[in-house]
Amino acid sequence: MRDRERLLILNMVEGVGSIRTQALLRDLGSLEKVFRAKENELARVREIGPRLAPTVAQSIREIDIEKELRLIEAYGVKIIGFLDKDYPESLKNIYAPPVVLYVKGTILPQDDIAIAIVGSRLASFYGLQQAERLGFELASRGITIVSGLARGIDSASHRGALKAKGRTIAILGSGLAHIYPEEHKALAEEISRNGAVISEFPMRTIPDKGNFPKRNRIISGLSLGVVVVEAAERSGALITSDIALEEGREVFAVPGKVDSITSKGTNRLIKQGAKLAETVDDILEELDLKIGGCLNEGKELIAPILDKSESLVYNLLSSQPRHIDDLAEAVNIGIGEISRVLFYLEIKRLARQLPGKNFVKA
Repeated sequence: MRDRERLLILNMVEGVGSIRTQALLRDLGSLEKVFRAKENELARVREIGPRLAPTVAQSIREIDIEKELRLIEAYGVKIIGFLDKDYPESLKNIYAPPVVLYVKGTILPQDDIAIAIVGSRLASFYGLQQAERLGFELASRGITIVSGLARGIDSASHRGALKAKGRTIAILGSGLAHIYPEEHKALAEEISRNGAVISEFPMRTIPDKGNFPKRNRIISGLSLGVVVVEAAERSGALITSDIALEEGREVFAVPGKVDSITSKGTNRLIKQGAKLAETVDDILEELDLKIGGCLNEGKELIAPILDKSESLVYNLLSSQPRHIDDLAEAVNIGIGEISRVLFYLEIKRLARQLPGKNFVKA
């Protein structure tokens, strides 16, 4: 048995989770030793103890991992364990990082620059418009949109990103064999072709109510910031924003109508100090500061690697301003792609934007 299968089994044991899995590794040294350990050895791990040790030992003996592996293969899912090199860096330092990620689609390095958009399932027409607009405009600039595939704000933000031909990631509160809600199965398929659909839950896990608050830590963990578009005073979106603050992420809120129930939560967030997001520029300015702050802590980019499009655009820039439309025409790419390229050049401190969508070499 490989470590991947061992992690999948531990992830399927009720009551174990990330913290206890890490404790088992810490005290016993390796997953192989965990699986060879006797019940009394498991009980000596403080986080397991005599109460949970029998459950762990029995599960290791009895869980039929072959069934899970067949489902994983049938659904075209990739497993990334928290010991793997391609496990997302942004998740490693959150509280209780997922033991495994079930991934339909791909997670790319460019997904490190991601923004979560969350909000009410019972969204107003205004809220849906704003979520789709923000998803579209952020994705047009090369930012990955992270959300939860739920009805309302979540699905609108995913659709906005897809319209921009950008990347988007959906985090589920169920297993990948139980897409929820069912009417979003086609949307999930489209997302998997333009990003990823991700769950930490075994394949056949049903969409239990308690799973959704748990998955919110992954939504915020994969993102530089969380934008709350609409939320009632007691809302899962507000749970995500609270987790984001605990994880050191930025929190933004879109202002809403004062007499709307679904605006009460977002308007309260603004009163409490969340950054007001009226336009995508409000988010980009804060995001730029955040990235700039990271780069200034002794991590300046030296001879940054550029892809083909970035190299072409960079070579066209000089001290003389050039309009974005002129640059797009010169390299024969669309406005969405040129926006993405220029955004990355700005992050790499190779380009600077002037008023009127003009750009110069930094």
